Amino acid sequence: MVKLLLAVAILISLKSVAQFPPKGIHSDFVLYQKRIAFDKYMREQTIKAAFAQPLDSNTEEKYREACWAISQFLLRSTEIQKGFRVLFNSYATLEEDTRRSLIEAIYAVYPVEYKTEINELIRNESVPKLFAMQAAYLYRMDQSTTNTGNLHALMLKQFPGYTEYPVLTELEKYLQTHRSLVTQSTPAIVSLFNYRKQSGQKTIYSFQRWNRDYPGLAIIQNEDGSFAKDSMGKLLVFQQLARSASDLPYFLTNGSTPQGIYSIQGTAISRQNLIGPTPNIQLVMPGEADSVFWHSPYDSARTPLENYFNLLPASWRGYAPITESFYAGKIGRTEIIAHGTTIDPDYYKDKPFYPLTPTMGCLCARESWNIFNGTLLQSEQFNFSKAFLATPGVAGYLIVINLDNQQKMVERGEIEKLVAAFL
Repeated sequence: MVKLLLAVAILISLKSVAQFPPKGIHSDFVLYQKRIAFDKYMREQTIKAAFAQPLDSNTEEKYREACWAISQFLLRSTEIQKGFRVLFNSYATLEEDTRRSLIEAIYAVYPVEYKTEINELIRNESVPKLFAMQAAYLYRMDQSTTNTGNLHALMLKQFPGYTEYPVLTELEKYLQTHRSLVTQSTPAIVSLFNYRKQSGQKTIYSFQRWNRDYPGLAIIQNEDGSFAKDSMGKLLVFQQLARSASDLPYFLTNGSTPQGIYSIQGTAISRQNLIGPTPNIQLVMPGEADSVFWHSPYDSARTPLENYFNLLPASWRGYAPITESFYAGKIGRTEIIAHGTTIDPDYYKDKPFYPLTPTMGCLCARESWNIFNGTLLQSEQFNFSKAFLATPGVAGYLIVINLDNQQKMVERGEIEKLVAAFL
């Protein structure tokens, strides 16, 4: 059961998800007794029993998997803190993946409690990705010019050749610009709608907030430039959560969904239990799978970034946040898709995004299940996939955009206003 947390999705491509009957979608994983058993095993075996053992080369993997579970399900307890203390005491001898799992779990569930420990680690950190994670933790607590400068100076001292590491160059941009970017307006959305219409390619827009605690909304622009609507002519909108469980920054593994452009590769079914069997939309970032990313002619005389900008109108090419997915792919992030969920939402009942569930960085739609027979009751993801395939074309692009920093979910009226300005 522990492996469910780490299993890689096995994907079966579908030729006609639009005809896939929602009543035929079923998952044993959502059954009441299965959920109870999963939770009991996770708390008592994956975490409690693992942390009760001495930490050595034989038990390190169990400690690591405990941290992944803590991060995904946002769990807190005195037992967890004791386990963290054991890991901190052995940090220098741990495998890199174990160190990463510890820092990710702390970032996810203890946002201020480990300032002293992270401050000690970062001053001796030699792994660029781990340094970036530690810097992000300290920056989130204190975004003052003084602290930002200190973190930047520390990076220069410990990594004099930091420009060789894409994760550190992106960290540098993040430290220097994040605070100002969240207050800036996006370029005109209507210009993006018009430009994508001229491309003759399908485009999905996922509009989010900078604070990913609040869900966003996705809409679909067809190949002819029209927007997907219901039988009454009402704009179809689909709620999506672009927050990862850890909510690490976009350029870090398992961070929240990067803004920017993703290439749509069709639809598929996952056999990963936490994602569930509802048809998902397959996506790739530039740098992740360049051989299939480009649906338009690729100009080999231009750089990859110039080709990327060619998918956007001129007014958007100087807008730095729209390049997040480009640089996340360059750094090595992978497997960000748009999918449903079988996770029990009660793990997050005190969070602003409830009843949606966070992921490891994907776009996740709300789903509700019958916990007594395992059938699908309601699915934004199914409706989303069906609407996408209801018109010609199975490829295109998806663009994630943070509209602003309002501390509330994105609302239908906001999106209808944007589309009305285009029409």
